[in-house]
Amino acid sequence: MFNMQKPLAVTQNFVQQDAWATLKQFTNARIAVGRTGHAIPLAENLLFRADHARARDSVYTALDEDRLAEALNAITPHSNILHIKSNASTRQEYLQRPDRGRQLCDASKQLVKETAGQNSYDIAIIVADGLSAHAVQLHAPGVLAEFVQLLNNNSFSMAPLCIVQQARVAISDEIGALLNSKLSIILIGERPGLSSPHSMGIYLTYNPMVGNTDESRNCISNIHPLGGLSYHEAAAQAFSLVKNAFALQLSGVYLKSHKVLGV
Repeated sequence: MFNMQKPLAVTQNFVQQDAWATLKQFTNARIAVGRTGHAIPLAENLLFRADHARARDSVYTALDEDRLAEALNAITPHSNILHIKSNASTRQEYLQRPDRGRQLCDASKQLVKETAGQNSYDIAIIVADGLSAHAVQLHAPGVLAEFVQLLNNNSFSMAPLCIVQQARVAISDEIGALLNSKLSIILIGERPGLSSPHSMGIYLTYNPMVGNTDESRNCISNIHPLGGLSYHEAAAQAFSLVKNAFALQLSGVYLKSHKVLGV
């Protein structure tokens, strides 16, 4: 015969707090989660799964080009906006073949060539989905509103603005070269993290050309209002890099070295 006893009421919190818990106020990183026995507490486990789901969604969410173009038109009303694509035809191909995300498809290459013609420009601005289209959708208009104003105030000429689907950072070299621009700058969705699924980056290259490698570029990372770089700070940093790049006619590690040395 079973011994039917009345279950004991749980009146105790069995989550053991972490000694580092006070450090959580300084970071969004997943630290000091505590433990229950040898396991992560259920609440923390559920938060991890939710953050992981947001990061996955960011990778696969498509860019709403029409809505983005409408927002950018308000910032650059006299600029032609080109809608172009990389050589990756699907999102799956983009993720599996990074090299194709660095190249324009033939139709887009022809469109950029025809648009540029014999014109030349100081700066080509490119907005690309990257690995978080939602980040670009959210943050690119806010950053460009301030950045474009700084460029206009200092008489930099701008090529037609480009919105690119399925793009990697290096596609800015090909676009900048085809637009006959002295400098290319790309705003692109960064690889999502568990604490920042909607973070945007900016990459800048002086003398863009196909074949440039990463040391030729300067990067401003972690742009998002909640715990990251603000739109105002990102625009100011980008403009500072532009001024230095034109003054020294270079970018990347060489530009960084000159800035450190105070040249």
